[in-house]
Amino acid sequence: MPKPKASRNARTVARPTPVADPYGPFDPTGFDRETVLKWYKLVHLGRRLDERAQYYLRIGKGWSYHAPFAGHDGIQLAIGVTFRPGKDFLFPYYRDLLTCLAAGVTPEEIILNGLSKDTDVASGGRHMSNHFAKPAIRIQNVSSTTGNHAQHAVGVARAIKKYGGDEIAIYSGGDSACSEGFFYEAVNGASREQLPVIFVIQNNRYGISVPVTEQTANPDVSDNFVGFRHLKIIKCDGRNPFDSYRAMQEARQYVLSGAGPAMVHADCDRIGSHSNSDDHRLYRSPEELEEVRRRDPLPRFRRTLLEYGLATEEEIRALEEDNERTIREAAARAEAAPDPDPNSWSLYILPEPYVGYEDRSEERYQNDPSQPQLTLREAINITLKEEFRRNPNTFLWGQDVASKDKGGVFNVTKGMLQEFGNDRVFNAPIAENFILGTANGFCRYREDIWVVVEGAEFADYFWPAMDQLVECSHEYWRTKGQYVPNIVIRIPSGDYIQGGLYHSQSIEGALVTLPGIRIVYPAFADDAIGLLRNAMRSRGVTVFLEPKFLYNYRPAAASKPPDDFIIPFGKAKIRRSGTDVTVVAYGTAVHWALQAAEEVSKEGISVEVVDLRSLAPWDKKTVIESVRRTSRVIVAHEDKRTGGFGGEVAAVIAEEAFHYLDAPVVRLGSRDCPIGFAKPLEQAIMLQPGEIAEAIRKLVRY
Repeated sequence: MPKPKASRNARTVARPTPVADPYGPFDPTGFDRETVLKWYKLVHLGRRLDERAQYYLRIGKGWSYHAPFAGHDGIQLAIGVTFRPGKDFLFPYYRDLLTCLAAGVTPEEIILNGLSKDTDVASGGRHMSNHFAKPAIRIQNVSSTTGNHAQHAVGVARAIKKYGGDEIAIYSGGDSACSEGFFYEAVNGASREQLPVIFVIQNNRYGISVPVTEQTANPDVSDNFVGFRHLKIIKCDGRNPFDSYRAMQEARQYVLSGAGPAMVHADCDRIGSHSNSDDHRLYRSPEELEEVRRRDPLPRFRRTLLEYGLATEEEIRALEEDNERTIREAAARAEAAPDPDPNSWSLYILPEPYVGYEDRSEERYQNDPSQPQLTLREAINITLKEEFRRNPNTFLWGQDVASKDKGGVFNVTKGMLQEFGNDRVFNAPIAENFILGTANGFCRYREDIWVVVEGAEFADYFWPAMDQLVECSHEYWRTKGQYVPNIVIRIPSGDYIQGGLYHSQSIEGALVTLPGIRIVYPAFADDAIGLLRNAMRSRGVTVFLEPKFLYNYRPAAASKPPDDFIIPFGKAKIRRSGTDVTVVAYGTAVHWALQAAEEVSKEGISVEVVDLRSLAPWDKKTVIESVRRTSRVIVAHEDKRTGGFGGEVAAVIAEEAFHYLDAPVVRLGSRDCPIGFAKPLEQAIMLQPGEIAEAIRKLVRY
């Protein structure tokens, strides 16, 4: 059916008789000519940039990963023009080229990213191509873990609400990402807290080669979420820019009203393969591919301009030629830009701590047994409160941390809810990925925000959050120093409490393999104070492992140090001096080593005990100097022997202090076995002080 012509000078297009034609032009009713032409130019520019990416791939010049957006044109344009640069927070995914272009990433910046150049505003070539970002205007750098940025969008939306802002967070992702458990956690949390976040689902009905019917019972993926309270679901044609814009504006108004989050479900087509490494002809029929090509939004948008009288053929060609010229000029500049310096790999792994390695504040403090002695638990509690008073932009959440008079299962956070209120101290669902992922997002709102999370009530339950920890670990490096979350992750760790299989694990052996995070493990109350102060003032992520057996263990108690007492990361402490054998330990094993050293001293054996305190970084210098003095060394920890952190310490000693050794390096740990619940089983499996004493005797006799 022919469409009515609009006046060339009309502000808006006249409303025609509705026509249902999945292959025809779009209906621009209500939109002014200038806007429609601007939008067409953006869509055309995006498609030509996609073609440029394929050109670079063909000649082997870059863009090694490319996921074309054709068929998503309408919704991506709508997301980009709804986003307010420098105000809102946009979390795009790897197919969102047009989204980012419309949101404020320039064509040159798009190409710089595709060619992995040093001046790429997203990451300086550190992140995969086609992962567009521009942190300077709040387009976030998102990793390749599909859908996990939903947690970050919810986290920053929580901060917006806490601070009373009028910004919004926008998550954009595909249909298959909605199958991830953490996406459900994000939607659940946002709906429960009524947060200003829009979840955009670009449903092209394929997760690489897996059709949506094999992903979910509801082909319209948003139907899976109809039961979430406060969540407004809006469906649209993701090919159609006008229908998509209507949906995004409706969602924006809803979330700004404070009623809750919105979900925009955009029905799209994936005209091309998933990416350059995929051939969709292997799983899609020729008939299906022809069908989606007939629905291609770009020629339909072009027909819209002509059939509604918004532009002549000559005017459209002029717009298109201007885009071609823009791309040629942008490409010339981008291709001439420098590649990353290979020697820059070591930059931005970790930000500088508040107190550096050479700080001497610790030496001005000596434990005074005549003063009241704080347990490890009390020390952590007092320090948390002091730091919360010091920085009003500090927050705490986790499971059980704010339940009336209860403060966590070990009462470490007792009294914090009463003093700081529910706005700053609050409970979270039993969803460890959500707990940590929203912390990552929350920190994006302001640079002076610090978040303390109880990552899990017991270390055994932290594993669901591991992908979020990995995400946190390379945020600083991946963004080339543009963003780092300020997070302290408290985790009760270890055993000797008859915890059994799920309340006894030591997980530091896995955690230390991740560059970009700090890991500390105090064995005494004063160390807990000094390390926690540093963690809560240092930019970046610190995992604060708390040996739960020592929470109320009196030998771990100490008097309260002065207010300026801060322990540097990566600085060990000699707990007992000796000349015959060095025992390197951390956590509960430090106390077992001290007991063993006292036992063998009666036999004339002098043992030096080195408490690492910090595992990432760790103090190689102090350990090697001790080995140089004693020539014999044992590395002991309560974690399993195989894969435990002691293996790393032993390897460095063998590599860097071999010429000092008079005997092999000995490693001690718990048995390579799940930890039994019955006390006799636990004692047989876990490292005991007597084992350390016997290993010392054997080593001296070597």
